[in-house]
Amino acid sequence: MSLPIVVERHGPVQVWRFNQPETRNAISPEIRAQLGDLAPAFATDPSIRSLVITGTETSFCAGGDIRSMTSGRGTVAVRKRMMGHYEWLTPLVNTEKPIITAVNGAAAGAGFSVALLGDIVMASDAAYFVAGFPAVGTLPDLSLLYHLPRAVGLPVAKDLLLTNRRVQATEALTLGLVSRVVPHATLLPTALEVATQLASGPAISLGLTKTMLNQSLNDSFESFLMKEGMAQAIAFGTEDFLEGTSAFREKRRPVFKGA
Repeated sequence: MSLPIVVERHGPVQVWRFNQPETRNAISPEIRAQLGDLAPAFATDPSIRSLVITGTETSFCAGGDIRSMTSGRGTVAVRKRMMGHYEWLTPLVNTEKPIITAVNGAAAGAGFSVALLGDIVMASDAAYFVAGFPAVGTLPDLSLLYHLPRAVGLPVAKDLLLTNRRVQATEALTLGLVSRVVPHATLLPTALEVATQLASGPAISLGLTKTMLNQSLNDSFESFLMKEGMAQAIAFGTEDFLEGTSAFREKRRPVFKGA
């Protein structure tokens, strides 16, 4: 019996591939349970320095598994289910490690939400995005209401979430939903190449950069500058800074250790 999420290891890079193509990789209870194990482990394992999330066959993730939603519609049951999702969602959002989402096909509903968890969102030319939530009368969840307006702005976010229109990969690139569109056959190799580059980089400064970017829209300018100064002081104190400056002077490629 195959696992709902196939996990691969490529040196310091981990790959998660949603693997229930019969439901278009919708977030079933089985996928949710495995995410609950994988996400905290990824966030805390120092040997894993970057992550790629993708899907099997023609879908990235088709959102929530409708079959598991029709029972337990009471407020307490729904809130309990959402809190279960947050146990894997929160570590992925809060980790300083870089995450790449390689959107290989349909990213619908909660799959749209998962796609935007990537620090780098990469799509194949066969990918598309659709909110999905209006079609079943639910609220966009798994942080889509948080991440989407930050990616594309409030007017476009309202358009996509209220009208439920489909966005193909090329338009997604224009809107800023994704940062790269590549041929379908090269999506995973390209994602792995970028993830490997990030994994071999200066982990502390990259992590601080990610954290500062994520907080930049919530801070006042003065508060941001205070944090920037502290973060830069940390970066200058790392071994990777000494290695980077030495490599620059010696005209060689730096070998960062994440320390």
